[in-house]
Amino acid sequence: MTELLAVITLTLLAVISPGPDFAMVSRNSLQLSRRAGLLTALGIGLGVLVHIGYTLFGVGLLVRQSVWLFGLLKLAGAGYLVFLGIRMLRSRPDGGSPGPDSAPALSDIAALRTGFLTNALNPKTMVFVVSLFLQAVRPDTPLSVQAGYGAFIAVAHVVWFALVALFFSAGTVQGRLLKIRHRIDHVFGAVLIGFGMLLVSPA
Repeated sequence: MTELLAVITLTLLAVISPGPDFAMVSRNSLQLSRRAGLLTALGIGLGVLVHIGYTLFGVGLLVRQSVWLFGLLKLAGAGYLVFLGIRMLRSRPDGGSPGPDSAPALSDIAALRTGFLTNALNPKTMVFVVSLFLQAVRPDTPLSVQAGYGAFIAVAHVVWFALVALFFSAGTVQGRLLKIRHRIDHVFGAVLIGFGMLLVSPA
């Protein structure tokens, strides 16, 4: 019971803490649609399953202990966040962004992919998941129970960010904030770039 409470408590604290996932879900929900926000939330949950999967197989510990491999993951994650941030910073008052391939909305697959990559490439999520299983879960805990913990972590992410998506896509909130949508896009872009820079900055 103590182990279960530890997993639940640490997961909830980690999920609600601000980060790139929150920025992407709130941005897509506000600027695009409720559907885009919910699919982004689902993609985040799928990204969490990636971290859960390699942690259960022991690969997460290997990655964390390998300086060059962990550094490579940090660079990939930081690069993706900076890429997304720059695209948002280039948004214009009409909601578009310069370039021939710009589009005012994401397809369902694109929204799902955005959430997935934002989480799967985030080394801080990897550190959280690996640390949780190393510190809060006993080594003799059955694999089926550990998989259940992993499922809870993924579902908790989906539920929380689905609530975030519902809030930011609500008519009252959306109607007020869309008047300054390009400025909000710039703020979210700066936030993502900031997170990206933090990933590669010395600890």
